[in-house]
Amino acid sequence: MSSIARIAKTFRRTLWQAVPTVIGIIIINFFLLQLAPGDAADVLAGESGSATMETVAALRARFGLDQPVLIQLVAYLDNLAHFSLGYSPRYNLPVADIIGQRLPGTVALMATALVIALAGGIALGIVMATFAGRWPDRVISIVVTLFYSIPGFWIGLMLILLFSVKLGWLPSGGSTTIGSTVGGIGLVLDRARYMVLPALSLSLFYIAIYSRLARAAMLEAQAQDYVRTAAAKGLSPLAITVRHVLRNALLPVTTVAGMHFGGLLGGAVVVETVYSWPGLGRLAFEAVMSRDFSVLLGILLLSSLLVIIANMTVDLVQAWLDPRIETR
Repeated sequence: MSSIARIAKTFRRTLWQAVPTVIGIIIINFFLLQLAPGDAADVLAGESGSATMETVAALRARFGLDQPVLIQLVAYLDNLAHFSLGYSPRYNLPVADIIGQRLPGTVALMATALVIALAGGIALGIVMATFAGRWPDRVISIVVTLFYSIPGFWIGLMLILLFSVKLGWLPSGGSTTIGSTVGGIGLVLDRARYMVLPALSLSLFYIAIYSRLARAAMLEAQAQDYVRTAAAKGLSPLAITVRHVLRNALLPVTTVAGMHFGGLLGGAVVVETVYSWPGLGRLAFEAVMSRDFSVLLGILLLSSLLVIIANMTVDLVQAWLDPRIETR
């Protein structure tokens, strides 16, 4: 079977598996949020300071919060069937518009953090495996252990203290310079400056995991017969590492990276709060505090879709990396 046919078969299989998963996630998320105390009408009435019981009842009737749970579920599913995520009582806007404003920031932050984590983790893993048992391996092991054990919010605060307060090299919060009128490359560079610290804070924990995984996988691959055969044929150590060892060592790293995509989104809640980053993480936190469950349901659904897409991508990458993986 050719590589394209194998990848196409893997894509069809994972797509069929994703459909019931998404439906299950939608229904479970809906019922779990129903267990939370209070609703958006309570929060809006509390913030007004002078709302009466009649006002609260009118708010619930306006947004359908006074309906039985099953009727609310049917209405929610009907909205989804018409490609609508509903309406936010808190923001007085369609949920899709609110999420659309925050989604690019979170996707850019997560993608940058994942690239940094994979590139940094694999590079450190190669160095650790190459110098296994010697001082570079031991020094890097100590450093990545620190990355793994220190909470992300503390790392974020220390990076702000060092690079923003002491050195003044990078901004401490936000996503772009307020009032800036630059465009093109200048705008990209300006936003990149604001992304360095949040992406680094989010990626350090995963750099520790991927470096240890890459080290173990490379040491295991180096002991295989096909590597000794390649060395006996006269291939250089660099060619053996790139062509034979690293390709097999990437399999466990890519598998775990797909599983960590959801964790990255969860970590983004803390990082976006620390750095005042306008993304879905902060929006989810604000939606929880204001009991805006329509927004929260939309974020959970979108997050689930992103995780499923990430896992599908991992399956396709693995089908490309290892032809021995059979599609069923």
